[in-house]
Amino acid sequence: MRRNFTLADIAPEARAAGVDRTVLVQTVTVPEEPPELPALAAAHELIAGVVGWSDLTRPDLADELARLRELPGGRYLKGVRHQVQGEPGPEWLLRPDVRRGRAAVAGAGLVCDLVVLPHQLPACPAAARSLPGLTFVPDHLGKPPVTSGALEPWAGHLEAPGALPNTVGKVSGPVTETDRAWGAAARAPALLRPSWEAAPDAFGPGRPMSGSDWPVRTPAATYAQVSRLTGALARDLGPEDRHRLFEATATRVYGLRAPASTGSEPPAPAGSAAGSPARTSAASTRPSPAAPARSCSGSGTGGRGRTGAARRAGTGSGAAASACRGRSPAGAPPARRTTARRTRATARRTTSASRAAGGTGRTGAASAAGRPACP
Repeated sequence: MRRNFTLADIAPEARAAGVDRTVLVQTVTVPEEPPELPALAAAHELIAGVVGWSDLTRPDLADELARLRELPGGRYLKGVRHQVQGEPGPEWLLRPDVRRGRAAVAGAGLVCDLVVLPHQLPACPAAARSLPGLTFVPDHLGKPPVTSGALEPWAGHLEAPGALPNTVGKVSGPVTETDRAWGAAARAPALLRPSWEAAPDAFGPGRPMSGSDWPVRTPAATYAQVSRLTGALARDLGPEDRHRLFEATATRVYGLRAPASTGSEPPAPAGSAAGSPARTSAASTRPSPAAPARSCSGSGTGGRGRTGAARRAGTGSGAAASACRGRSPAGAPPARRTTARRTRATARRTTSASRAAGGTGRTGAASAAGRPACP
């Protein structure tokens, strides 16, 4: 992880997995990142949307979000993510200053992605109920203890937020939480299946979405390995549920734009006012001056930029949504393709990937909307 990741890294991997659109999700909490990701999205078709970072405690957050929307590519900003896992105490989300910040995110018509640990999940239902017009996305499903297999109290904590209509679970990151020797081990499906099955149990069949967590998960597994694993885990789902998991839910929640051929602007994210930008899981990236005008929505550009999602400290986690075209993940039945280019073809899975930088910037994690066959 101690190197830069760009769109040049993710583009061939995404193509091979049948993914043609992805959402970049922030990973590094530095002020240079928020403007970089939307600009990268504006230059590359692979990136369908961006979930950036802003400090939920800053008193001028509403003004800051408005400023970001005015910058190049600002219409691609679909959500704001805060890494609550690094904040003190289990009820940080309920602090008055944080509640004010969440209200600012709601007022901007954006989605609120949260990276929380199991002991912080109990605060999520109260936060969601206090702002029913704001969609909350617990990334990585609140980081279940997949290696130990001791899913309680995590599974119980997931039920309350899962029962709320304005909360959507992102199935991403379990591979990252396993031991670094995981590789392509045959035990991986059995190890991850219990936490995987907890998502539809808690949220219902229409509200989990898939994420790749690329490149943060690269020390544990490659993009292709995780793509095949996700396809194997989704094998028992019906066509409609696979479509929702890999594409439709992320498209709806983040309000991903229609295909370029339609000339349509991105729709508004779920729970936002009409006309406000829609969001998708995305990773922070810095656009390259020489970047091509278009590329599939993915995590990085072909420039010199660094990827913030793959933090050098290894603590960052990104989630990206990507859409697949005409392909199903290995091990999964063929999936139908959708017309919305940002949403990978129907039944394609939404994957969470780290952002890529195009140019001098970093790349964060990306969430993907697409078929189950997508990485």
